[in-house]
Amino acid sequence: MPITPTTKIWMDGELVDWDKATVHVLTHSLHYGMGLFEGIRAYATADGPAIFRLREHTKRLFRGARILQMDLPYSEDEVFDAIKLTVRVNGLDSCYVRPLAYLGYGEMGLNPTLCKVQVAIAVWPWGAYLGDEAIANGIRLKVSSWARNDPRAIPTAAKGTGMYINSSLAKVEAMRAGYDEALMCTTSGLISEGTGENIFVVRDGRLFTPPSSSVGALEGVTANTVTTIARDHGYSVTEREMRRTDLYMADEAFLTGTAAEIVPIGSVDDRPVGTGEPGPITREIQETYFATVRGTVDQYKDWLDYVT
Repeated sequence: MPITPTTKIWMDGELVDWDKATVHVLTHSLHYGMGLFEGIRAYATADGPAIFRLREHTKRLFRGARILQMDLPYSEDEVFDAIKLTVRVNGLDSCYVRPLAYLGYGEMGLNPTLCKVQVAIAVWPWGAYLGDEAIANGIRLKVSSWARNDPRAIPTAAKGTGMYINSSLAKVEAMRAGYDEALMCTTSGLISEGTGENIFVVRDGRLFTPPSSSVGALEGVTANTVTTIARDHGYSVTEREMRRTDLYMADEAFLTGTAAEIVPIGSVDDRPVGTGEPGPITREIQETYFATVRGTVDQYKDWLDYVT
């Protein structure tokens, strides 16, 4: 999906013109992939633009920095405030927010400890990641031939930049084969996640999702949101190890993520999930989620940080 330029990008404490927010070609993270990012959304509400679960996203960025031993030169509150500032100065009612921590120019080689950690925050208008049609009617999912990163090889609990090569390979494979998205499994065949989304399976009125600790799935902020909403609606949500056949036998299934939001799965490997149409539980959770992010559900208003 093309990026629509906005006015300013926050870089190391300064608001920089969009076209001047550049880095040197020998920036360390460009060569070795050591970096962290977050994906966050701000939504238009009756009370002005509001960033959804900003505190949780900021905390995850700093937890990732601890895992990768990257000492961010700003406090959690400073990054939190800088994100709100960047949304505000660009004058957007709704947008996607991309904070990025990376190792800058000045040192080369595999030892990252000599490099300066730098931070940037960009915002831009961005529609539904997988498309409005996907949210409305569901997607065709393919189990990828590429295994999900093994947590013993790379720390999948951090939203690290370089490890998304894994996701990109799976995404391209699926799209070239005519599918909308890929599902990644562990090397032992357990379901992990999509290329940038967590997954939920519905069977007999109960929801199941893979445990991140054993299958390398990222602990998703949207997945946590969905779990809370589903339980508040009276549904059981259980973390359980699953294989692809659990999807083949599901009544419903859907993906969750900040970019993707909540996307029903119509089929997996050309097998319809349930009726092949978005199911009633998926629809119910979708409806509550989209009302929540737009500030019309009082129960969840503390998940919103207004920027005006």
